[in-house]
Amino acid sequence: MATYGDFITLLLVFFVALYKPTARSDDEMRLIMSAFKGSMGMFEGGQTLSKGRLEDMGMTVESLPAQEKGTTLSKAMKIATEIFKPEIKSRKVVVQQDERGITISLVGSDHFAPGSARLTDETRKILTKVGDLLRNLSSFVRIEGHADETPVASGPASERYETNWELASQRSINVLRFLHENEDVDPGKMSAVSYGRYRPVTESPTPEGRALNRRVDIVILSGKEYKRDYKDENLPESRVPGSEWTVP
Repeated sequence: MATYGDFITLLLVFFVALYKPTARSDDEMRLIMSAFKGSMGMFEGGQTLSKGRLEDMGMTVESLPAQEKGTTLSKAMKIATEIFKPEIKSRKVVVQQDERGITISLVGSDHFAPGSARLTDETRKILTKVGDLLRNLSSFVRIEGHADETPVASGPASERYETNWELASQRSINVLRFLHENEDVDPGKMSAVSYGRYRPVTESPTPEGRALNRRVDIVILSGKEYKRDYKDENLPESRVPGSEWTVP
């Protein structure tokens, strides 16, 4: 019976070998797997990579869903940096990738006037490009609205919001609606959220700094695909009305 430390070492060797299975010949893999045979009770008989689902899964480690997702986002990142190259150069758009996914930020004074959620002509042009990108992706998309610290009372008379929460929320909703209604992006994979004035990208009190904080971030999330297999029969029928607009 091998010690626990020996077992952990063998497991490390096993997964290192699996990381690049195409670089191993059949003889090398048999040699590696022979070290497991009989070393622990659970491996008695050496039934490790026998023909079947385990072998198939192990030998396709490079095409697992998580890795395929990462490849898709990497391609989307390259496309985004290319199609937004003029806007990135003119500092109207910022594209970055982190653990959340890909973030396309509409920043600067060309997008939203102080206290306003109306989409400018420049914003609509950029969102047309965003729609072309999102339309072919299967990822969830979260549209995040932001505001600066200026009181909303300073906004246009035709747009009055109670707080910066509502203002930032309306900005994200307007972007979502444009992508759905004008660019035919599937609404089932989009959501709109508001962060009010509480996630600024700069603390600068200058007009330029405030313009950077008045923004919308379009986040292509790196999580699972948006499609779900919901079944109506699992819903509590007595608590779900036929329509939100039904009048008792």
